[in-house]
Amino acid sequence: MSNESLASVTRIGVVGLGRMGANIARRLNDEGFRIVVAYDLRREEAQALAQEVGATAAATLADVTAAAEAIITVVTDDAAMRAIYAESGDSLLQGARGKLFVNCATVSPAVHVEVERLVERAGGQSLEGCMASSITQARQGTLYLMVGGTRAAYERALPLLHAMSKDLRYVGEAGKAAEVKALVNMVMNINTAGLAEGLGLGAALGLDLDMLREVFSQTGANSRVLETDGTDMQSRDHECYFSAAHAAKDSGIALGLAKEAGVDLPLASATKRQYDRMVDAGLGELDKSGIAELTFPGRGPAG
Repeated sequence: MSNESLASVTRIGVVGLGRMGANIARRLNDEGFRIVVAYDLRREEAQALAQEVGATAAATLADVTAAAEAIITVVTDDAAMRAIYAESGDSLLQGARGKLFVNCATVSPAVHVEVERLVERAGGQSLEGCMASSITQARQGTLYLMVGGTRAAYERALPLLHAMSKDLRYVGEAGKAAEVKALVNMVMNINTAGLAEGLGLGAALGLDLDMLREVFSQTGANSRVLETDGTDMQSRDHECYFSAAHAAKDSGIALGLAKEAGVDLPLASATKRQYDRMVDAGLGELDKSGIAELTFPGRGPAG
């Protein structure tokens, strides 16, 4: 069966309709997939997205599983992931036999392994589709996806994964893609914190920050974060694409893995403390570029 015909017959459900989940649903709808059901704890968000793509806003998680053949989940953290796959009460596990679950949230690798075990016990298939991109890429179908799970689940999900992504990498068994994603975000967060300190010190020294960013871009100080966040740090434009709260959470996942492996990560630890400061100051919903508010002179959490 071709990818096109699969798109036309597979009924898709989406659970978690934040910035990423809603835009993945829109993208798949544009590509001809049948989004038949949407669910979010914020009922109004589910109703709005359902109306937009011609779906039903489910009242329960079990309703999602009943209506869809493949379910994409994009939830906040480990607790939320465990809640939607609860072994009792309302859960996606009810009626999961034969269903495919593609879990795109950044959660601890052990949780992905746990979810795969629960789904397989219920007769379904589970896959982790870890995203290393942001809102624009979700909407355009140009995500960078790192995938973990059984090869059979991966091959079954390929039509969906191709519609969502520009670059697709099968990493291996459950948990392994999440480990890679944790390291990606750990290094990204360190780079972001380092850039904020460099530009903040430049501002304190009275340097021309446009010039400084150009010099950074041509030297060993260059990074992808300089391209995405440098101007925003300078102009204090922290519209949220990847929140400081998520940066803190994801750095914590990496530090948990480091503790298990017996590896000391002083830079990752210092970076997490900075993002925790943002959360404690009520700045957790700023973009990660908002870490510059802690380093530029005259700003600070109350600035």
